[in-house]
Amino acid sequence: MPKYVIRYGTMRHLGVFTTRGNDTYERNAQVVARTNRGLELGEVLCEATEQALTSMENPQSGQILRKVSKDDTGELRRLLEQQEQEHQLCTKHIADLNLDMRLVDVEHIYGGERVVVYYLAEERVDFRQLVKNLATEFQTRIEMRQIGVRDEAKLLADYGDCGKPVCCNTHLSEMPPVSMRMAKLQKATLDPSKISGRCGRLKCCLRYEYETYQELQKDLPPVGSEVVTNQGKARVLAQEILASQLLIQTEDMRRLMIDGADVLTVLKRGRGPQKKGGKRDDEKKTSSDSLPSDKDASPDKE
Repeated sequence: MPKYVIRYGTMRHLGVFTTRGNDTYERNAQVVARTNRGLELGEVLCEATEQALTSMENPQSGQILRKVSKDDTGELRRLLEQQEQEHQLCTKHIADLNLDMRLVDVEHIYGGERVVVYYLAEERVDFRQLVKNLATEFQTRIEMRQIGVRDEAKLLADYGDCGKPVCCNTHLSEMPPVSMRMAKLQKATLDPSKISGRCGRLKCCLRYEYETYQELQKDLPPVGSEVVTNQGKARVLAQEILASQLLIQTEDMRRLMIDGADVLTVLKRGRGPQKKGGKRDDEKKTSSDSLPSDKDASPDKE
């Protein structure tokens, strides 16, 4: 029985789904599937090969029922209009109950099994009365889902500074933490307004090439090293990691840019430029070095 990797839901969940009989589907096919949340619309990404499965952690499972039909498309359009009304009603009830929470989005599952309410809150919120009110209004199960600011961007953001759709709402299934150290190593500007994404945190793309920079940096002597080159003895002032080049200062005070391969011997390895307190520049943390992780979604409540 064929198996496929499916992306579904507002939060773009990933799952491995079986088919009915020997049905086959092409990439990007829009399908109706039975998930752990109910009947939903999804998109076929690829076949569930061993290589695809190794890149997924604890994928959900389910069954593909059929391709999306014209009737399904019409029903989806109706649901999207209904979600706008549900969003307004939910906002009204939150205000009436004076709850310290901010509504982000409302997702109505295609099969009608539940309505998922995504919200932000600094502290624990007692939303029992809210759930009762919404269940009465919508006549279905209500699931409250607390999310973080990065998940908010995943739900609402459209385009990034690069001009392309934001990564968190396209190909990223998980959003690993990003630190200021990654920006420093890649010599990105440290202006927060330029390296922050739509969520207000460091851009996810700062992580994409970080490991490559680390591997290339291993082949270069650290800043402050005393080396022997074709130009004689010198001290390393700076590294150009991607170009595998070094800025050095020779004994006669000349500053030259050389290839890393031109270093004949490392007499003394440097420890990086010193800062107050004796810490190296690459060790001294800033307030952004360790970003707080987004809160895990709270358990289903109804």
